[in-house]
This record gives sequence, C-alpha cells and structure tokens, in this order.
Amino acid sequence: MIVIAFIAVLFIFPEVKLKLKDLFFPIAAIENAITLQDSDMDIQLKGINAPDINLKSLKGNKLIFLNFWGTWCPPCREEWPTIQKLYDTKKDKVDFVLIAMQDEEDKVRKFMKDNQYTVPVYIAQSPISNNVLPKVFPTTFLLDKTGRILLKEDASKDWNSKSVHEFIDNFTK
Repeated sequence: MIVIAFIAVLFIFPEVKLKLKDLFFPIAAIENAITLQDSDMDIQLKGINAPDINLKSLKGNKLIFLNFWGTWCPPCREEWPTIQKLYDTKKDKVDFVLIAMQDEEDKVRKFMKDNQYTVPVYIAQSPISNNVLPKVFPTTFLLDKTGRILLKEDASKDWNSKSVHEFIDNFTK
C-alpha cells in the first residue's frame, strides 16, 4: 500500500520526482574524453525568441547549456520551469541554446508565450551531427568553452538545484 501511495505521489507531483532524482543522482557523469568538433557544432539555428545563430559561433565564449526538447514531450515540459530559473540566475555565465525538435514554429512560439519563458529557443535549419543528435527527449549537454562535454543528461532534471548551480560555478570561476 505504501509503494502504491509513493508511486501515486510521483505521478501527481512531478516536482517530487525531480527532487528525488537530484537527491539520489545529483549530476550525470562527466564525459571526460568527449569533445565536440567544430563540425559537430556547425548547426544553423533559427531563433524563435533570439537572433539566428550558428551553434559553433558560441564556442570559446562561455559554458553552453544545450537542450533538445519538444512541446509534444511531457518530460521536456516538466523540466522547463527549472531551466527558466537556472537561466534567470546564470545567463551571464552560460549561453543557453534550447533546440525545439520535431516541432512546428507556431506551437513553440505559443508554448513560450503561454508560459512566459524567456530562455533562448531555436529550431535547427541544418542537419545535426550524430555525436549530438539526441536519442531521447529531453537531452541536455553542458559544454565547456572548448566544446568538451562536461555533463550529458538523457532525461528531465531539476536544473535549478543546488548541485547544478555548484557544478556550473566550478567551471565559471
């Protein structure tokens, strides 16, 4: 009976699931040896609420928070409030690039407006390298200035947690 109640709480209150995940799995493993090449980062992006850019133009400036998501994806929508909070506090230290996948521009614009999200969102206008292309949604990378993958998360996460803030702060000092 306790197990059933616990599972019900997880479904009714998704934020509880995110908190528990962060408690028991604080940060995905650092992928030490993997550095994305310029060709992997050569993705032309159409800005939805930001200017058009090429992802590789951000290399060398700041950490890059690269997230692949869709309005059609419940776990993606679940993590959005925490991404917005992280963006609000770290946008000076981190370039945020959220790429809407398999989505229509009008739906993305409506989602952003309805939820008053301001994180920069894009739609890819060129092919995405297999080294970056997600297998599941959401998928998030945190890249250092050289393109090295510091973190890869293949699930929704509480991006506004203390451990995430500390992780970013360790690389932006």
